[in-house]
Amino acid sequence: MYEDSWYSLVPDHIQKKTTPTSQPSSHRRRDSLLQQANGSKQSGDSEPLERLLEEPETSIGPPEPSLIPRAKSYSDFYHVVRAQLSKDAAKKKRRRTKAKGLDALMITDPEDNLPPPKFSPSRPTDAELVDASQQEYMLYRDQLQMTERHLDRLVADANGALDLLTSLADDFRAVEAQTSSFQAQCDHLLSEERRLQKLADEVGTDLHYYAYLDGVTRRLNAPGASRLVNHENFGEILTNLDACIEFMVKHPDYRDAESYLARYQSLLTKALHLLEVGFSGHLEQTTSEISKQIIGTQSEAARHALAYGRSEQTLLEADGLIANVQRVIRTCYDQFGHPIPGEHFNTYSNTAVNLFSTYSDMRDRSLRPITQHDLEAFRKEAKGANTESACRNFIKQCYERSFNEAGLFSRVFSIEPQFNPDSQSAYAALKGQQKALVNTANLTPIATTLQPILQTTDLQTICNLLGWVTNEYLLLEYDEEETQYSIHCHDLTARLLTEHLWPFADGSFEAEVTKSLSKAPIPPESLKVLPVTNNMASSNAYPIVKRALELLALYDQAMPKERSQKSSPVVFRIVTETISALQRAEARLKTNKAANPDPDPDLFMIKNLLIVKNGLMSLEIGDVRAQPATMQYFGQIWDTLSPQNWMGLFRGILGGTLSLGLWSSMSNTGAAAANGKVSGNRAQAQADQDANEKLDELLRQSIYAFTQRWGTLINGARSGKRGPQPAAATEKELDNKLSVAFGGQPEVIAKLKEAIYINAQAQKEVKAERGSR
Repeated sequence: MYEDSWYSLVPDHIQKKTTPTSQPSSHRRRDSLLQQANGSKQSGDSEPLERLLEEPETSIGPPEPSLIPRAKSYSDFYHVVRAQLSKDAAKKKRRRTKAKGLDALMITDPEDNLPPPKFSPSRPTDAELVDASQQEYMLYRDQLQMTERHLDRLVADANGALDLLTSLADDFRAVEAQTSSFQAQCDHLLSEERRLQKLADEVGTDLHYYAYLDGVTRRLNAPGASRLVNHENFGEILTNLDACIEFMVKHPDYRDAESYLARYQSLLTKALHLLEVGFSGHLEQTTSEISKQIIGTQSEAARHALAYGRSEQTLLEADGLIANVQRVIRTCYDQFGHPIPGEHFNTYSNTAVNLFSTYSDMRDRSLRPITQHDLEAFRKEAKGANTESACRNFIKQCYERSFNEAGLFSRVFSIEPQFNPDSQSAYAALKGQQKALVNTANLTPIATTLQPILQTTDLQTICNLLGWVTNEYLLLEYDEEETQYSIHCHDLTARLLTEHLWPFADGSFEAEVTKSLSKAPIPPESLKVLPVTNNMASSNAYPIVKRALELLALYDQAMPKERSQKSSPVVFRIVTETISALQRAEARLKTNKAANPDPDPDLFMIKNLLIVKNGLMSLEIGDVRAQPATMQYFGQIWDTLSPQNWMGLFRGILGGTLSLGLWSSMSNTGAAAANGKVSGNRAQAQADQDANEKLDELLRQSIYAFTQRWGTLINGARSGKRGPQPAAATEKELDNKLSVAFGGQPEVIAKLKEAIYINAQAQKEVKAERGSR
């Protein structure tokens, strides 16, 4: 059925052996072996047919030995078995695929042509079949046996390693037991070494405080030792000397500690003296140069630039010297000049005081041409008509110079001295340097310059100046921003007023009180009670009372409210001298023994005492500068004077159960009734200490005397004892007196008339009680 050329290929296939080509792993149909090349002659390299029919030999022997990785667990062994099973299944699949291909080609299986196998008669066929069917499982058995042997070997090795480790542990414990005592000895030696090392360090450190003496002594006693103060290492010398002194003080039982302490203190004093000499020389050099330049110019701007701009530049050129000076100052003072207690405070503070003194002397000498020129200009201006303006300009000029001096001082000494009453503070040290130049602590030049000029002026000018200084510098507006200059001026003003101007003003007021109140004459026309003019309650007052109100108004204008209240000695003096003057006038009026004298001494006292009382109450609320049109505080005054029950009080006084002294003590009426004499003495002692209480005492006595006399007159007129004069005429006369004294003040008139009628009624009741007895 095929051509002859196709059959000729079979013998060639048997004789030749070619290398098989690799089969693809994918399952695709093979190319037909019956297909011939198109018109080509078959060559000898064609694959023989018998080669295609060959099956790969199935090896039934044991697998090749290979090194299997150590199984860590059963799961690893399970993966090995699965892999082998998959491999065997793939082989069976390939055999089935090849058999199906041969069937498709309808080629006779080569095994069909093979002769039947001949079995050995010595072995049964069933046994061979069993072996053939169990061949695959036997392979697995061999692998499992090999794995078991491998695991047994691993277990044996692990047991051997454990035995070896146990032996080593026993050996280590034995060695540890043998070396414990040796380790304890080593630890002891190490601790002893550390102790000796620490002791050696301490000895070396302590020895340093002794060894430092020779070196620093040579440095401070060398010929060029004065140049040390210009370098920064001079501060290290001071630090080391301080440390050595502190060490010797803390260890007085050390060998030669007292001797070394004295020598170190001497060296510290010498070092500080070298600093003083160096600073003084530097100031002398700069001051002489600046002074010559200031004298040689007449321009105010040029003088100011030389006094502060150029001076600051030349002073701070020696930066090493200035740094050492600042270090000494900051050792004993903080930034604001407060003292810093310490072992060496006295030594350093003495040096600081000397440095301050040297600096103040040099600055005063350097700026003397400027200060002399300003004083001459002020005195010339003060001789003119406007003394107050000249004083204001002088104070402004001094404040500006003080601010500039404070800035230069802080840059040189690195502190800003603030007011401090402590005698060891930097402020106290500067205050002791009284020079002609104004600075933060030296305000005496301002006071000594102003006071001679103000003594020749009137009291109004002094009060105006004090009021301007207080409002301009001491009291800041709520919307005014605080600056360094305003804060500086505030501090200067507070000290200038407290230490100089307020005491000066108090003395001026004392002199005016003596002149206007204490030694004032009493002309007869001044004792008359004239009608009120312009509805002014004080228009018909006693002239001394008017002057007292003017002095109170001036004092309130010049002083803050805290000084102008009743605790002020000046206000107390004004009130007491006014009361004394009124008592002298009352005594003059009482020489008239008439039943109804004119002028009435009691009405005179009531009128003037009420005016003084009203003025004091106005002063306490700060409204005394504008004269009150009416006695607006009379209601409050009357409530203070009036007892809770006028009728009961008058009846007690008239009946003799109460003393007149109790009229001055309204708060303790019941207690005073039990012991009138003791309470009267106590009230009198209190009145001597408090001018307001004394004023109230006299006012009560005058009101009682006035109401008692007029109550008697009214009762007499009503009973006909005054003759033909009817009661209406008496009441009209009373209204005329009260209208003249208190014109335009109906409240005062009504209260006094009410008191008179109450007194008259009390007299009637007392008289009726006596008649019934």
